[in-house]
Amino acid sequence: MSKYTAEVNWSLDSNDNFAARTYSRAHSWKFDGGIEVPASASPQVVALPYSVEAAVDPEEAFIASLSSCHMLWFLHVASAKRWVVTEYSDQAEGLLSKDSDGHLAMTRVTLHPKIQFIGESPSAEDVEKLHHRAHKLCFIANSVKTDIQIEPRY
Repeated sequence: MSKYTAEVNWSLDSNDNFAARTYSRAHSWKFDGGIEVPASASPQVVALPYSVEAAVDPEEAFIASLSSCHMLWFLHVASAKRWVVTEYSDQAEGLLSKDSDGHLAMTRVTLHPKIQFIGESPSAEDVEKLHHRAHKLCFIANSVKTDIQIEPRY
């Protein structure tokens, strides 16, 4: 069993009016390695100026976490098969909509990975198998009920 931590910090600015909900949603995420990331509610959820468009929002972080986990497992399974990946990029998308209970949820995440190989390259069928195996191994994908689609870009 492994334990992971993240520190989330927010404070009320003296110019904010908490009762009127006119306060900044800007906050920070600090991780165990020491990096601190500016975070905020999404401007699609909380209007500007009470959110920060340039900061990472929880929805983006969720999508990035799924994409990153999938990529790391894909690289692992490809290396085990001795296929050499030289580049991997993904343009992941998430869909926030009502779930079957009527709650807003990230109901679908679609990964659009594009992978470059050097030397002997796997067939399209082999790449599909690599994605399937990576998806099954991804801790984050195994932790959520979101429909996760993988649509490779060529």
